[in-house]
Amino acid sequence: MSVKFIGYIGFNNGSETQAAVRSRVLDKDYVEAAARAQEAGGFDRVLIPFGSNSPESQIVAAHAAALTSKLGFLVAHRPGFTQPTVAARQLATLDQLSGGRVAVHIITGGADEEMARDGDTGTVKAQRYQRTDEYLTILRQEWTAAQPFDHQGDFYDIRQAFSAIKPDNLPVFFGGSSAEAIEVAGRHADVYALWGETLEAVQDTVRQVRRAAARHGRNPGFSLSLRPVIADTEEAAWKRAAEIEEQVRENRVAAGLPLTGHRPPNVGSLRLLEAAKANRQDKRLWTGVAALTGAAGNSTGLVGTPEQVADAMLDYYDIGIDHFLIRGFDPLGDSILYGRELLPVVRRKVAEREKVDVALAG
Repeated sequence: MSVKFIGYIGFNNGSETQAAVRSRVLDKDYVEAAARAQEAGGFDRVLIPFGSNSPESQIVAAHAAALTSKLGFLVAHRPGFTQPTVAARQLATLDQLSGGRVAVHIITGGADEEMARDGDTGTVKAQRYQRTDEYLTILRQEWTAAQPFDHQGDFYDIRQAFSAIKPDNLPVFFGGSSAEAIEVAGRHADVYALWGETLEAVQDTVRQVRRAAARHGRNPGFSLSLRPVIADTEEAAWKRAAEIEEQVRENRVAAGLPLTGHRPPNVGSLRLLEAAKANRQDKRLWTGVAALTGAAGNSTGLVGTPEQVADAMLDYYDIGIDHFLIRGFDPLGDSILYGRELLPVVRRKVAEREKVDVALAG
């Protein structure tokens, strides 16, 4: 099993350590520098995020793709706000223009107030996943149909749909921890995305998704999101993690944001917040920022020297994780550091592991 690395281009070089709430203002120079740095650093893809107040992810990906030649792009996309036939053609066009370097990350929904900002005021979570299921069915049909097709469902009524442009290679990533999400993932996900939880929790989710996928004859990959903190010594790495935690705390207090009593609206954040009751889990899993922010998105990390963090990543690799989405609290600087110090170590260790497996099998 090979390993893939996904970086991050978050529109500017800000993070929770520089402001209590991440800004989504577009910094063109940062986007260009981040794309070039992560291509040079050996990342396979970069995630371009989505939010109801964000720059448009596909347009940012198209710009960054024009500046690079090898780097892939994982474009976050929320179903339900663009017709699936239109989205299919947009993504297929981006796939063709980039030379097959695009994947799509399906983000079904956030908090009700965020959904309302884009006009979705009448749905509940279960309906949103039903809509996503139907949306992805149409999306894939638009990508593969050789003849015009009709579709009549609960959310979409489409007649004689057909796309002249097809993608060469456009994997579907999918996230969501609820029972509804896992069932949809089983039907559609090429790669299922998890946040950085304990080994036990990740293994349990991998099993659930594999069972759901097996019912449809599918075998997805798995991506784990982490915020590594690395340094020359273990002591220095944990000192840096403590400094990050303190800076996040100070920023939230200054902004009048809570440090405790969080009630996140989704199952994944609730699980992550429960794990964050202990600041350190397993060998190197650090949950300090997750506890302070209410497990808002990718907020847990692995802490140690590059060798130590790589070993911890291989523990996840051994239970089925074949993609790692990693980003830092100094987005551009950390991505350069990871490309120089961390990615080569993980790849070396995976290659050594595969050689041993081949030798044992032979």
